Amino acid sequence: MAGASAESEVSSICSVDRYGFLKDESKILNGTKETPTPETVIRREHKWLSMLSKWEYYTIKDYKKLRNRCYKGIPMSIRPRAWLYLCGGKILLDKHPDKYEELIRESGDVKCLDEIKKDLHRQFPYHEMFISEEKPGQQELFNVLKAYTVYNPSAGYCQAQAPVAAFLLMHMPSIQAFWCLVRISDKYLQDYYSPSMEIVQRDGLILQALLKKLSMPSYKHLKKVNAEPMLYCTEWFLCAFTRTLPWDTLLRIWDVFLCEGVKVLFKTALVILIGCLGKHEQRKKCPGLYETLQLLRNPPEHVLTEEYLIFHINKLNLTERDFEVEHVRQTMKMKNQKHDSSK
Repeated sequence: MAGASAESEVSSICSVDRYGFLKDESKILNGTKETPTPETVIRREHKWLSMLSKWEYYTIKDYKKLRNRCYKGIPMSIRPRAWLYLCGGKILLDKHPDKYEELIRESGDVKCLDEIKKDLHRQFPYHEMFISEEKPGQQELFNVLKAYTVYNPSAGYCQAQAPVAAFLLMHMPSIQAFWCLVRISDKYLQDYYSPSMEIVQRDGLILQALLKKLSMPSYKHLKKVNAEPMLYCTEWFLCAFTRTLPWDTLLRIWDVFLCEGVKVLFKTALVILIGCLGKHEQRKKCPGLYETLQLLRNPPEHVLTEEYLIFHINKLNLTERDFEVEHVRQTMKMKNQKHDSSK
């Protein structure tokens, strides 16, 4: 029914924006932004094409330049290829060129397939690819998610993979989207999609500890209203912000996420938390848990703009050591808790 209602809207709204969303919906998704001049776009495209042709050199010997160009934003025309290279999906695709088609032909786990089918119509229903079952997007999404469950049967299927896979399919062919999903699920968000969600819980506690270091008032407020990390960061992390950020912002965050890894999700979450709760007047408007969670689920518009987020992510006073220390601390704490509970 959801797919049908979305499709009926198309009859009255024929045009879509440059990302494929119905224009009425895209006002919410995209907001406003200053676009670079055509000359700037062409110059950046040439730089990226040159970099892609010497990829190994830049990843090994000039990573700083690669990183800086990701932070400036990857040109739209280059983004699909760049993402495939950045996450390592290109290596897997070259190594296993026929694997995706083989996986699609496998029967798959019936339970997983039923769960996937239930989720197809929920993914970006206002995008032209996913408006209805008749559109190719839903079938491609089914194939990508099914292929992953066959490729990694021990992990199976997690609902949060669906928006990630759908987001990838908007930018690249299904075979490339599949290998990107493999890398994101098995490397970037390793063990996030396990049924216990222990790693997400641990990373929520890491996020909380990093917030304490950066903004004690924000940290104290969340503790005061009993806002545990899993109440606000689960969707952020599991879906890699695909359900949270305006479209232009999401693309920019993914440019750096696929370059630098999961720490970009932490940094994005920290900027949002401090942008929502860093000032006294903001916290005063959120006296309880309900108001606080409502604010975190609907942050002020300026906090979610790509300029604001990218700028403040770059300015966060965090080092690699900070991440490492908290990772070790929270991992040990989790192990000790498991040990104590097993006694």
